[in-house]
Amino acid sequence: MTTKILKEGDFCKVITGIHKGKSGFVQDINTSKTGHITITVLQKNGLRFKTLGRSVEVIKED
Repeated sequence: MTTKILKEGDFCKVITGIHKGKSGFVQDINTSKTGHITITVLQKNGLRFKTLGRSVEVIKED
C-alpha cells in the first residue's frame, strides 16, 4: 500500500471510522495541536463532514 499526500480537491473514500464508506472531495486540511491531520470532506450531494486524514484513501473519481 502506498501513501499519497492529501491535497485539496482530491477525491477520497473513508476507509475507517464513523463515516466509513462515504466519499467526496477533500477540503480544509488542518493539523491539530496534537499533530493529527483533520479534513473536511464534501460529498456529491453537498453535505460536509470532518474526519481524520488517516481515515481516508485517495481514489480516482468514478
